[in-house]
Amino acid sequence: MLHQFLSNNRDELAVRCRVKVGSRPGRSATEAQLQNGIPLFLDQLIRTLRVEQTPQRQESELISGPAGGGVALSEVSVSAAQHGKDLLELGLTVDQVVHDYGDLCQSITDLAVERDAPFAVDEFRTLNRCLDNAICDAVTEFSYQRDGLHTARNADVSNQRMGFFAHELRNLLGTASLAFAAAKAGNLSFTGATGSILERSLTSLEKLIADSIEDVRASGHPAVTLGSFSLAEFIHEIYDAASLSAEVYDCSFRALPVDSDLAVTGTRDLLMAAVANLLQNAFKFTAPGTEVLLTAYAQGDRILIDIKDHCGGLAAGVEDTMFLPFSQAGTNRTGIGLGLTIAKQTVLANEGTLTVHDLAGVGCVFIINLPRHSMPT
Repeated sequence: MLHQFLSNNRDELAVRCRVKVGSRPGRSATEAQLQNGIPLFLDQLIRTLRVEQTPQRQESELISGPAGGGVALSEVSVSAAQHGKDLLELGLTVDQVVHDYGDLCQSITDLAVERDAPFAVDEFRTLNRCLDNAICDAVTEFSYQRDGLHTARNADVSNQRMGFFAHELRNLLGTASLAFAAAKAGNLSFTGATGSILERSLTSLEKLIADSIEDVRASGHPAVTLGSFSLAEFIHEIYDAASLSAEVYDCSFRALPVDSDLAVTGTRDLLMAAVANLLQNAFKFTAPGTEVLLTAYAQGDRILIDIKDHCGGLAAGVEDTMFLPFSQAGTNRTGIGLGLTIAKQTVLANEGTLTVHDLAGVGCVFIINLPRHSMPT
């Protein structure tokens, strides 16, 4: 099998890659660069091939990503992006980024021919998939860093209807009520984490009402204040508040760690409300006892926030109408049908997109795609 061949010849392949890299003009490889680049990818490729020999072969996408170049968080996407960034810092060109992965592919092919080691077609498909994803992520990050896409982008938030106000008011009040109930039931001090959630909810309620009054005074032309904020802190705050709601719906809620260097420019409160609406929707429709997963990561010059649930998948035609006002496709109609509409309008106002990907028979993934910006210094 290919994974056994790669494991047995890992050192030889590393030496061959080192020779190829060193032979190119203006390119040398230090031990640190080799360890953090192609050798790490080789280990991920071996693990991917091993997993695909098991009944849980679909889990290989967590290591190396899906086929077809789909955008998804994986180990390869993270390390390849870092490799692309590292090569830029060395003053290299984008073609040298591609050459690094091409060297490994050529080394594997040459050694296989020398050792007369036959491999299955599916194994070579997996090799090509891993290489394609790694090259794509490395080049994307390289290009983003090279072009220096750090310009702040203006977002023009349109007037929000009364339904927006009522919906956000209910969400904030619901979070505050859950925090108060949790503190009361556990006889907790309001100086702790639960008290902080309650305080933030009440503060946001006060700001929502104050801003709405000011909008009326300004004849429907509100001033929008944009700011750059930490994505990791943003997700952490959302997680704290949403965890209480997850308990109510009898589902588990998990958020993956976020790179502390990532930042977004936009209307923070409105974007937080958009993510909260999507999470409430996920909690509402995911099957009891299943998990809702929140991930946030970079893809080139974009920031992606994914909310994945286990609702069983979308019915035919739902994807075309679910973002329309007052649209309610499920049997649970406890809301007013504005959450997804508000979320999409908010994301669009921040120069982003909101899409949904159906996982037939499993659930769906809502994907917020926003401009990526540098952390303020």
